[in-house]
Amino acid sequence: MNDAVREIEIAREVQRRLFPQRVPELPHVELAARCIQARSVGGDYYDFLDLGPDRVGLVLGDVSGKGIPAALRMANLQAYLRVLTDGAPQDPLRVMRQVNRSLWQNTPPGDFATLFFGIFADPTRRLTYINCGHHPALCVRRDGSVERLAATATVLGAFEEWECTLGRTQLAAGDLLVAYSDGVTEAQCGAQQFGEDRLLEVLRSCAGAAPETIVAAILDRVLEFGAGDQSDDLTLLVARVR
Repeated sequence: MNDAVREIEIAREVQRRLFPQRVPELPHVELAARCIQARSVGGDYYDFLDLGPDRVGLVLGDVSGKGIPAALRMANLQAYLRVLTDGAPQDPLRVMRQVNRSLWQNTPPGDFATLFFGIFADPTRRLTYINCGHHPALCVRRDGSVERLAATATVLGAFEEWECTLGRTQLAAGDLLVAYSDGVTEAQCGAQQFGEDRLLEVLRSCAGAAPETIVAAILDRVLEFGAGDQSDDLTLLVARVR
């Protein structure tokens, strides 16, 4: 193995260890997440953050670009978010403003990140969230209806002057929360994209399954749709409310 290949393998292992090594266990929610990278390393990111008793942060982000440069920016984003939430776990708006400033100061012009950051309060099943220019997370209700958790801010790291607001929704037993990167819905088959409708079709077909099973079913369907030709990272985070 030559030095360049060895360095890529090391980078891949380092990035793999940046993803959560365990899934939090809470009484009222089951969680699962997975990332399949299009290259050895990539710019997609998911995380579970400990925000104190009975609260968990649900994070899924996508850094612009590909390969090692994107992976390095992803690592920076993860570090900023973890450190800043440790310092102010009860103030997500302050955290995200500081994350944006840190990225803006250290990101080349033209680069940015999108991010969904949800805070699930387990005893009340209440979800507070900030969506920074990311695809809307999907809340699929037990009756099959869908709520889209749309952007509450623009992308991170592109602008010095930046503001965000909180979104809120009440979850109930049997509801699914699904956050995903654009590699899922923008997977290509000829001129067609996988799209949100196919994603919802998979979600409804396995709505009663465990989150791990749902994640696997979606990724299998996306890869089958693209006939194994994966051009972007595929990242999913699924929460099922008990």
